[in-house]
Amino acid sequence: MHDAITRLEDYRPPEYLIPETRLLFEIGDERVRVTAELQIVRNAPDAAAPLVLDGERLELLEVAIDGRKLCASEFVLSDASLIIPDVPEEFMLRTVVEIDPYNNTWLDGFYQSGKILCSQNEPHGFRKITYFMDRPDVLSVFSVGIVADQKQYPYLLANGNPTGSSKLDEGRHRADWHDPFPKPCYLFALVAGDFALTEDRFTTASGREIILRIFVDHGNEDRVAHTMESLKRAMRWDEVRFGLEYDLDLFMIVAVDAFNMGAMENKGLNIFNSACALANPETATDGDFMRVDNIVAHEYFHNWTGDRITLRDWFQLTLKEGLTVYRDGEYMADSYSRPIKRIEDANGIRAVQFAEDAGPNAHPIQPKFYKEINNFYTSTVYQKGAEVIRMLEVLLGRDGFRRGMNLYVERCDGTAATTEDFLCAMEDANGFSLEQFRRWYHQAGTPVCKVSGEYDATARQFCLRVGQSCVPTADGSPKDPFCFPMVLGLLSRDGRELPLRMGGEEQCGGTSRMLVIDRSEQDFVFEDIDACPVPSLFRGFSAPVKVEYAYSTEDLMLLLRSDSDEFNRYDAAQRLMLNILLSMTAELRLGNMPEVPEDITDALAALLADDGVDPSFRAHILVPPTLSVINQELAVYDFKNSFKAREVFKRALAKRHAATWRECYDKLYCGSYRFAPDDVARRRLRNLVLDYLAYCGGEGIQLAEQQYFNCDNMTDRMAALVTLCASESPGRDRVLADFLERYRGDFNVVSKWFAVQASAARNPRLYDHVAELGHHELFDLKNPNRLRSLYGAFSSCLNEFHHESGRGYRLIADVIIEIDAANSQMSAGLAKAFRHYGKLPQHLRSRMRAELERIQSLENISAGLSEIVANTLKC
Repeated sequence: MHDAITRLEDYRPPEYLIPETRLLFEIGDERVRVTAELQIVRNAPDAAAPLVLDGERLELLEVAIDGRKLCASEFVLSDASLIIPDVPEEFMLRTVVEIDPYNNTWLDGFYQSGKILCSQNEPHGFRKITYFMDRPDVLSVFSVGIVADQKQYPYLLANGNPTGSSKLDEGRHRADWHDPFPKPCYLFALVAGDFALTEDRFTTASGREIILRIFVDHGNEDRVAHTMESLKRAMRWDEVRFGLEYDLDLFMIVAVDAFNMGAMENKGLNIFNSACALANPETATDGDFMRVDNIVAHEYFHNWTGDRITLRDWFQLTLKEGLTVYRDGEYMADSYSRPIKRIEDANGIRAVQFAEDAGPNAHPIQPKFYKEINNFYTSTVYQKGAEVIRMLEVLLGRDGFRRGMNLYVERCDGTAATTEDFLCAMEDANGFSLEQFRRWYHQAGTPVCKVSGEYDATARQFCLRVGQSCVPTADGSPKDPFCFPMVLGLLSRDGRELPLRMGGEEQCGGTSRMLVIDRSEQDFVFEDIDACPVPSLFRGFSAPVKVEYAYSTEDLMLLLRSDSDEFNRYDAAQRLMLNILLSMTAELRLGNMPEVPEDITDALAALLADDGVDPSFRAHILVPPTLSVINQELAVYDFKNSFKAREVFKRALAKRHAATWRECYDKLYCGSYRFAPDDVARRRLRNLVLDYLAYCGGEGIQLAEQQYFNCDNMTDRMAALVTLCASESPGRDRVLADFLERYRGDFNVVSKWFAVQASAARNPRLYDHVAELGHHELFDLKNPNRLRSLYGAFSSCLNEFHHESGRGYRLIADVIIEIDAANSQMSAGLAKAFRHYGKLPQHLRSRMRAELERIQSLENISAGLSEIVANTLKC
């Protein structure tokens, strides 16, 4: 079973279609009975083609065609399907099954979260609810009836608009729903429970009034105001930016505690992990507020890019996810800060996606095959997919991209589309060939862009030579040249932006321009340049590539001081620190204690003290490159010494300029909490300052304790807690105990308590502490949020996870083995922590290999986990 491969080239249209689906759910105390009536029409020319319906974990009670019950000899039943060999051209199929949501630990299909029953069907959950053609290109109009005990489940929800309700005997009641828009079954949603309801209204651009409802656990009503406002802002933004208006009469969000993902875009009924839907100042950080805003927007934007236009097959996943991540990124950039958003996006790509490209599970944004589709819900498909869409906008311009979007929606509304449909719409709307650009969809890997400059003083010309290559990925496939935009500027040695005129041009094209890189080597010659300039390359992170240019320290200092592009100012600081950290790591490997150059720390301290610079920008620029970014530059990973180097660097920066840090801490106090962009920026920098002050010893630790107890918001309290958890001060245990006592009854905040301890990379007892927390009374291995907060956080502490003894590998392997049978999606996700296997030193490879082989030998190992482990061991 684990060797079954699904290939894009094998795609065939469905042999049958299901234009209409009628479902009845009868919820009992121990089981749920599901009656399905499917209008089925033959779609294949072969009249002998059997009807094959997917179905897993179902107890079949009845099968009937056009009212006639079938006997057992008329169908074939297996653990994965219901096959009826002889069916008419068009007919009504009725099936009755029973399912058990109460013992569904996989959290897909229909399952119980607390006292709530809810569904999760992407990608293949619906087959665990009833027999169906569980593929995204079978679109159906759904009508749903739900029957349950009214006291236990007062709210019965499904997609679309409500069409009726009634009271039944024995305290039961019924609710009926109809969604007029055809959708694949993965977008079907069902929820039954007792909730606190918050309701509002939104008037669309065309004057339609939409009812907005958010359902949360009782007691959480005070945490949805921000969620509701985020939803209304997203709805308005999509109308203004893309002309896309909501289509149903009702939009609903339901928050549940047990959810494998962040949220799900089911048509008109979005189901959210409660951690992504609830926020108030006492329980949520500024980052949580922004994450709620981001995820609400993302799931709402799916209404058009995912729901109204869905996928032909799962190989097209980036069509909805990459495009929608791009859209929610634009929304966040417009809502907060565009430069900061680009910095955060680039950091995510460099730390996570570039590492994914370099690891055992590298794949293009449109894979050619898969064994387990859940393994392709990755940073590559989502974040790199979004960067590919963003490159299209840079190449075509914002107006050209909007024309392409309009044509895409016009052509594909109501269909199951492909990435090719999207690219053809962009081409046809702009008269622009994307033939070579398509390689981003089909080639894995991160292009490396090598750039050099040559100045001709006599001709007053500057020649920029650009070359590209792509390191082979795990699949060993050859890489043809990509096509991508490079936005650049040139700076004089005194920091002026130079006007750009290329050979053959009569007029200057401004001080920033876009070049198309589409060959292995290209030259670009700029005229009327009086002295050798410093190039500012890939402004705004215009392409997700690695850039190699022989910048001197003086060049990078110039860019840091003077570049008009804020992303490249940030990037210059990161390059300066990265160069130093790589040198320091090498020294530590030789047993030497490295020195931190004072000119670098002085420049960073001067930036810290510059009140004319956005505090949020300063906060980002003062964070050294992560261990992931540092080690991507090494032939053999060295997390131990790179961690030490980073610590030495931060301590030097803190201690040399302790007075500056202390002064900034006092100046940045915001007063009473407001979630407002200016205050968010000031708190972000102030809490970074607190982290640096802790390196100075006593006073920094004292400030952290004072901030913890005196603040009025979770942002400052968590920042102080993080700082104290990284220390060995006596106050550490006191604040941890206080935090748990304050928030013991709040599920999501307690998850923060676990996460902050598991993330304390400087804690010398981190491993022992995490092992102890795994037995804590409030830890639940079956809950995805708890699992991520403890073991996911620990495996991200690369210095401790890759401990010389191999104990980190053993701990995570134990957890994976324990949870695989109960929740294979989470076990496979956690197994990606072993992605560095191929570039570890030999002694760590041996220890990790032993744990991977132990996992691989697991009896009845899940398909998803098996695939991840097998790919890792191939490196």
